[in-house]
Amino acid sequence: MQSNGAGQGQESAELSCLNSAQNGESSSAGGTHSNGLLSSTDNGNSVGTSNGSSTLPGSSAPSTASGSEVGSLKKKKRLSQAEEDVIRLIGQHLHGLGLNQTVDLLMQESGCRLEHPSATKFRNHVMEGEWDKAENDLNELRALMHSPNAIVRMKFLLLQQKYLEYLEDGKVLEALQVLRGELTPLKYNTDRIHVLSGYLMCSHAEDLRAKAEWEGKGTASRCRLLDKLQTYLPPSVMLPPRRLQTLLRQAVELQRDRCLYHNTKLDSNLDSVSLLLDHVCSRKQFPCYTQQILTEHCNEVWFCKFSNDGTKLATGSKDTTVIIWQVDPESHQLKLLRTLEGHAYGVSYLAWSPDDTYLIACGPDDCSELWLWNVQTGELRTKMSQSHEDSLTSVAWNPDGKRFVTGGQRGQFYQCDLDGNLLDSWEGVRVQCLWCLSDGRTVLASDTHQRIRGYNFEDLTDRNIVQEDHPIMSFTVSKNGRLALLNVATQGVHLWDLQDRVLVRKYQGVTQGFYTIHSCFGGHNEDFIASGSEDHKVYIWHRRGELPIAELTGHTRTVNCVSWNPAIPGLMASASDDGTVRVWGPAPFLDSQEADGLNENCSNMDS
Repeated sequence: MQSNGAGQGQESAELSCLNSAQNGESSSAGGTHSNGLLSSTDNGNSVGTSNGSSTLPGSSAPSTASGSEVGSLKKKKRLSQAEEDVIRLIGQHLHGLGLNQTVDLLMQESGCRLEHPSATKFRNHVMEGEWDKAENDLNELRALMHSPNAIVRMKFLLLQQKYLEYLEDGKVLEALQVLRGELTPLKYNTDRIHVLSGYLMCSHAEDLRAKAEWEGKGTASRCRLLDKLQTYLPPSVMLPPRRLQTLLRQAVELQRDRCLYHNTKLDSNLDSVSLLLDHVCSRKQFPCYTQQILTEHCNEVWFCKFSNDGTKLATGSKDTTVIIWQVDPESHQLKLLRTLEGHAYGVSYLAWSPDDTYLIACGPDDCSELWLWNVQTGELRTKMSQSHEDSLTSVAWNPDGKRFVTGGQRGQFYQCDLDGNLLDSWEGVRVQCLWCLSDGRTVLASDTHQRIRGYNFEDLTDRNIVQEDHPIMSFTVSKNGRLALLNVATQGVHLWDLQDRVLVRKYQGVTQGFYTIHSCFGGHNEDFIASGSEDHKVYIWHRRGELPIAELTGHTRTVNCVSWNPAIPGLMASASDDGTVRVWGPAPFLDSQEADGLNENCSNMDS
């Protein structure tokens, strides 16, 4: 279609699908477009119709087609179904913008129609609040519907709107008649009818709108009603509401979904993106460039973990200290906040309380103690040890923040309060790693039998959830509790679905022997996975792909742990046996020439 319709009328009038616009489609008196929608006027002159085809004011259209025209019409190529669908989608969108005369011209030139004439009448009667006529229209639509039962549902929705509008207008008797004489006899959704009857007690219109969660009589509520009614009609009869916008939004979301490096919040508003270009995120926006190297530890760094609110980072080292780092909210630079000292062993595991008030530190296999620190004050609240023969190497907080579980490979498995008092214990479980689920009852524990089991401390039941063929060195769980990320000895990183109890994916590239390496979920919506490796690198994968999308270099020895900031998707930290903690972020701001040549610390693995 060209922007100027002059000179095209004869050619487009020959399109064979014009028959669909002329067959059984009559013009409605009082201003209905041939496109089937309420007309607008141009300088007071209504747009009229002739044999179902639109004409613009001041133009004329032949009332009949000659035999030669009909003959040539058959010779022309018909529009494909897809082409007709696109024209209808464009017409619906233009109508939504109020460009009704443009819609008329589009339908005239294409010979298509926006919707079935019966649907047009139905739409107009609903929007004008002519409920009796709208009910009669349903009888015409019945033959076009796939499900005969849908008529009852549609009639119920119509009568519900009619009832509510009567109530808002103060016509209580008329509303009561609709309720008793029209809605109730349908014998459909009696629970809803009971709710509707309660609205009779509303003292004023505002009270009714609030209790019914209804916009009130008018265009808004009737448009919403039409949206619901349309779901029962085939799209060939009436297009779904705002169908073009829906398709465009789905296309944008699909492109974002397939973008390897998309790491920002999804905005469903089409105004926030360009529809003229495909969505592409640059690798330079991704956290794979060294922003800082923290060298305050004087020995191997075994663990690192951002707080739940993302404002702090805790690191634990073989040097027996824990360092708390403050994250600057603007620059995302880390500065030393305080050092927690006094541990008898190196610190191999850390766990923040749900509200980030406390931090628990655990040691290696021969450590029988754990330390519970108040992060705000830097004071040691509890040093817990049940027996010198214990091994307390892992810990997990209950979601209530008042309890935690701890254990180790010598068979200890305890639940304790904040003062270290023993609340419950489970005998004979050799624990490698722990996690508390959000239900507050289930504790997941990996053990020396290469499995993860779920333990319920309330009814003392347990069940098998994950079974691997090699030792599970560590694991972590996604925020929604559905997925578990395992570092498996000699195998690498595995993703499990805890609900379906199936192995979802094995991630490639990482070197994992029998060192304990901690991986993590990260990024917006936890779309990414990061893990350390014995080859001195940090590997990043998109959750849905087995091959790494980035390999981060810079560490000179095994990378033991990676933590992704939960509040800042572009910030990540890694801890290594080289004694450093590296903070990773997007590429620094450079001009385009420098940026194109920048490859420090990040290898592109797209291919």
